[in-house]
Amino acid sequence: MHEKKNTILVVDDEPQIQKMLGILLDAENFKIVESTSGKQAIRMCASIKPDLILLDLGLPDMDGKEVIAAIREWSQAPIIALTVRSLDEEIAAALNMGANDYVTKPFNVDVLLARINASLRSGAVRETGEAELRNGSLRMDLVRHEVFVNDALCAFTPKEYDLLRHFMVNRGKMLTHKEILHTVWGAAHGDDTTYLRVYIGQIREKIEENPATPVFIRTEPGIGYRMEVFPHAVSKAA
Repeated sequence: MHEKKNTILVVDDEPQIQKMLGILLDAENFKIVESTSGKQAIRMCASIKPDLILLDLGLPDMDGKEVIAAIREWSQAPIIALTVRSLDEEIAAALNMGANDYVTKPFNVDVLLARINASLRSGAVRETGEAELRNGSLRMDLVRHEVFVNDALCAFTPKEYDLLRHFMVNRGKMLTHKEILHTVWGAAHGDDTTYLRVYIGQIREKIEENPATPVFIRTEPGIGYRMEVFPHAVSKAA
């Protein structure tokens, strides 16, 4: 069974739309989280940190554009507005408030999926400067949430993926225990160094030729960890 890739927050109060999107996105291996109100969606964005948000502009408790404005105060996650075909002015306003794209109801499935994937790719490029990260024999596809070691697909849990991604984005930098824990797990886990050590060990088992003598993720005793920088397409033993 494959791990779900990106998490998509679907914000819509119509049960039939939720059901249709749930079936469609699950079939494409997305993880789906659902919300039926604007206030709930804002809270869920803060706690779940979805990779993309599908947001109906006609919510029962808030104007969808207000939800976009609230999310944009602290998050740059891609937002695709869902609206009816006749509301051109509302679409323009949503885009001006920070939505990345829009899809009209009723949906064309192929168009919706194409815009979701385009927004995810643009979001990855905006955050890291590229849609794919490479370091020696390691490669991460930030759109599909896949990790390759020597061009072989390697299974990662979502948290292992997030941790490796943080190292790949910051390769060559000294990262403290507290900074890693705060960024990947949240402020409440800032002192869980044993927890971090377990996950580092799991990742080393997957990416290192000899996990007992790691070359990718080095331990800086008493401080944290550093991911060494390697030329592309070299052996881990090089």
